[in-house]
Amino acid sequence: MQRSALTAAAVGFAAGLVLWSADNRDLGEQLFNKLCTGCHALDSEKEGPRLRAVFGRAAGSVEGFPYSEGMKKARLVWDEAMLDKWLTDPANVVAENDMAFRLESAEQRAEIIAYLKRLAGK
Repeated sequence: MQRSALTAAAVGFAAGLVLWSADNRDLGEQLFNKLCTGCHALDSEKEGPRLRAVFGRAAGSVEGFPYSEGMKKARLVWDEAMLDKWLTDPANVVAENDMAFRLESAEQRAEIIAYLKRLAGK
């Protein structure tokens, strides 16, 4: 009896962990859709450049997008640390930019960055 209760508890824990992981994995996508898609899309330009392949890309490098002078001159590559700084305060990273959005929540930034990284296959 104790053994089957212990087995059931272990199975329940494992199932819960899988569900939590799936929900947590989707959180970055949900946050992206809620917070970023007003200005950005994954595969086309809007007010901001497309973001599907942003992870590992040089800033200001999407062909044909009308970047600000500051972004055109920026010499940075979008990785986890740079994206975190950018989402925290874009003006602190590139003084002359057109992005007024800031994301104060470190957890939300991390989820969105992880989502973008997954999209890039990294």
